[in-house]
Amino acid sequence: MNPSASRFFLNPANGRGDYPARFRATLGREAGERAGAVIRSWPGYAATPLVSLPKLAEDIGVASIAYKDEGGRFGLGSFKALGGAYAVFRLLAAELERRTGEATDLEALASGRLREAAAAVTVTCATDGNHGRSVAWGASLFGAACVIFVHATVSEGRAEAIRRYGARVVRTAGTYDDAVREAARTAEAEGWFVVSDTSYPGYVDVPRDVMQGYAVMVEEAVAALDLPPTHVFVQGGVGGLAAAVTAELWETFGVEAPQVVVVEPLAAACLLESARAGEAVGVDGDLDTLMAGLACGEPSLIAWPILQEGVAAFTAIPDAAAVAAMRRLADGSTGARIVGGESGVAGLAGLVDLAAHPDRRAAIGLGPSSRVLLFGSEGDSDPELYRALVGRSGDDVRAEATP
Repeated sequence: MNPSASRFFLNPANGRGDYPARFRATLGREAGERAGAVIRSWPGYAATPLVSLPKLAEDIGVASIAYKDEGGRFGLGSFKALGGAYAVFRLLAAELERRTGEATDLEALASGRLREAAAAVTVTCATDGNHGRSVAWGASLFGAACVIFVHATVSEGRAEAIRRYGARVVRTAGTYDDAVREAARTAEAEGWFVVSDTSYPGYVDVPRDVMQGYAVMVEEAVAALDLPPTHVFVQGGVGGLAAAVTAELWETFGVEAPQVVVVEPLAAACLLESARAGEAVGVDGDLDTLMAGLACGEPSLIAWPILQEGVAAFTAIPDAAAVAAMRRLADGSTGARIVGGESGVAGLAGLVDLAAHPDRRAAIGLGPSSRVLLFGSEGDSDPELYRALVGRSGDDVRAEATP
């Protein structure tokens, strides 16, 4: 890989004070505790592992690297299980209360005992794969009907994984952002409820719940660390995951919060371009990248303000960097064997790429005493693509990783 192929932007708007009170309406501790209590009550909940990568840390010259492996989350293969399903739960609770005029029994809803009432509600969204799977799973868990929109380049394997939870899948032309608009248009016409992980004018409440669900993953990571991280590399997309990570760490550690670096594909670097512009902007083109979960051209409007002030730097990497990171995790040369999907390894790939640039290392203070936290946001959620890119199956890699 040619290191010069990547892009880097040091964010001049990055603030280093305490977590601003104005952001707590979007992402805050009280709402996070509420989300955590609900999510931990679901069948199959378990904290995902935080894995040390000592060989990689030695290779790139940092003190430690911790990788939060979300590949086993609720059996769905990604961190998205936390956000989409929680947002479905919150939406159903509010809608059932509106329809009956009585407070919804949240415990009964969470356990699936209100399935008959929930069946009258249809939830929908657009997806690159993982978010739609989480929404479909949440709908099946609580009893709602579900329709998921996927755009032209979403693999059939990802679409079939969504269908397995009883959802109807509708394929649209164009990009992810086109599918977002089609889902919103159809929902309005049909009286359905959009459960999107991105926000746009007039639509903020549900994406806020999605992001709050993601914060549970960050809480788990912090609890498992012996020392707080100095640096965090996290994948971009529309910015919901990155904002949840940034906000949770900022509120937890205040002025001592780690330097956050957001990583995007070169073909879909809407957050980097927004940082350059000083405001949320979209990027044009077909957004063609192997990192399908990050193929987003427009930032989430409620995520962007947190990223604009809370992120130290933005970097955009070629697809080859993600494939190299997938293979390196699989062969154990990082110090552990882990199954990481093409979008889920973007933070790791961004770290390796940035570490090859002395000027960029210096710009964010990455050095021998640095403690890096990464979020491996998906496993082999598209098993056939994983096999094609890595050269062996995720099951084979997991078998080799088992003592």
